[in-house]
Amino acid sequence: MEFGDIIARRKMVRSYQATAVSDETVLRILDRARRHPSAGFSQGIHFVVVIEGREQLAAAAQEEDWTDKGYGPWLSSAPIHIAICADIGAYRDRYAEFDKSATTDDWDVPYWWVDAGAALMLLLLGAVDEGLSAGFLGVHAFTDLPSILGVPDGVRPIGVVTIGYGAHDPVAGSRSRPRLDTVHREHW
Repeated sequence: MEFGDIIARRKMVRSYQATAVSDETVLRILDRARRHPSAGFSQGIHFVVVIEGREQLAAAAQEEDWTDKGYGPWLSSAPIHIAICADIGAYRDRYAEFDKSATTDDWDVPYWWVDAGAALMLLLLGAVDEGLSAGFLGVHAFTDLPSILGVPDGVRPIGVVTIGYGAHDPVAGSRSRPRLDTVHREHW
């Protein structure tokens, strides 16, 4: 598949078929995602693959509230969940080294979030490249995601990517693509 086609086909999916995804496919997607940019080569982004604990994640995200609105199950229907986590200490440690002229305290933007966003996009695009669908639910929607995943102190999850073979999604198509007036030239 051409890259332009992958981008055009990428959308957030919230409904999946009950079809397993092979371990080899998941590993290829993760191999692509781990090639995300890394500020100062800090290598502080981690992935937690969840297969057996999907129901626990669905409960922690109050999936029942979603289904009570008439939608089908989302998280519990996706065969693969991948949590993206940022190890903030890895960035602080890297930027305390002799070859860096500034510390993370000098950053206007915490670049671990930038790197996590880049890893997120690579996961989403990697899923499409494998003929799969993917969705994302932010950490704010979960009750105590770090504890469920056993995430160490100093590491912060940003959310969970759901991956699988997409099914009919009644939520899809509820919004149009970004307008062209969101792109500015030379100044706002």
